[in-house]
Amino acid sequence: MYQERILLTGKDILEKEFKIDTRGYRPQEVDKFLDVIIRDYEEFMVIIKEIENEKKAIIEDNIKLKQEIRNLRTKIQVLSEENGNRGVSNADLLRRLSNLEKIIYGKE
Repeated sequence: MYQERILLTGKDILEKEFKIDTRGYRPQEVDKFLDVIIRDYEEFMVIIKEIENEKKAIIEDNIKLKQEIRNLRTKIQVLSEENGNRGVSNADLLRRLSNLEKIIYGKE
């Protein structure tokens, strides 16, 4: 997902050749600094992959929870129809539904 937005890879940085001028930078210092940049790039890629995997897991959990809410709403509706003559009011159903949503979404 982010790979198309990142221009350089660790390999690109490693293989980059600079022209040496008479008053140029010390190649050893440049190489040391580029090694640090390469390590950071590689670590960024690992972090990005971990975050993408976490995001996928969260999306899957969200889908499951939404399905569970739908199922619970259906059960409440069926129970309310069965208990319609027993005095279950809409307010009772809304309170129960609200409590279930609080449990599922973790809201206080």
